[in-house]
Amino acid sequence: MTAHVIVESTGSIARITLNKPERRNALSLELMGELIVAFRHVGATEARGIVLAANGPVFSAGHDFVDMAGQDVEFMRTLLRECTTLMTLVQQVPQPVVARVHALATAAGCQLVASCDMAIAAESASFALPGGKGGLYCTTPLVAVSKTIGRKRALEMSMTGDPVSATVAADWGLINKAVPDDALDEAVDDLMRRSTRGSAFSKSSGKAAFYAHVDLAQGDAYDHAIEAMAQGAVSHDGQEGIASFMEKRPPVWHHR
Repeated sequence: MTAHVIVESTGSIARITLNKPERRNALSLELMGELIVAFRHVGATEARGIVLAANGPVFSAGHDFVDMAGQDVEFMRTLLRECTTLMTLVQQVPQPVVARVHALATAAGCQLVASCDMAIAAESASFALPGGKGGLYCTTPLVAVSKTIGRKRALEMSMTGDPVSATVAADWGLINKAVPDDALDEAVDDLMRRSTRGSAFSKSSGKAAFYAHVDLAQGDAYDHAIEAMAQGAVSHDGQEGIASFMEKRPPVWHHR
């Protein structure tokens, strides 16, 4: 645990929790640094999956304006590079990362949800890129959000600044599912259980390959995917998966 981030483990699943409710879990430079430390630590362990959660009335209110007021452009660049490091790291750790969104996720908080591999939200949650209503456009959050929901919807969110409901967010693909508030933990646990079965090596290799090829042109994407799948097929767990299927027996994973 750090000052404002809690790291816990239940069995093979790690939980990283934003715990600065008095600041609405705003992503200050300090808090982002603590999240980076937490993700790097958990990413290097044998945890099979990571749940990203938050305490308090808001999942995350985005960047902390207390950090940003009166600063020069070099500080702003440093702040935004640290944010980019965090968002990228979430996709670089080998484990599947599921966001558990219980309330409002706005600006860089919405970016954080969009950067997670998967997300489940309570029906009372909402999502916003509010810069369009004010004087600071949500340019960096728009990178992750637009890759998730597409241009038109991302521009609607960022131009209007209006929040969208969890139901709409699920329909748009920003999250995987919106569930009744009292079913949130059950839904997150179920998705994590289904996302961590099988070979951990295969899962981590597949995640890395996905993020490497997802934005490539189709031909380049296939070139990358062919090599990744060929290497996976000759790995121990790849061959074990093939053998156990052919021999009609439970697989024995070595996670390599």
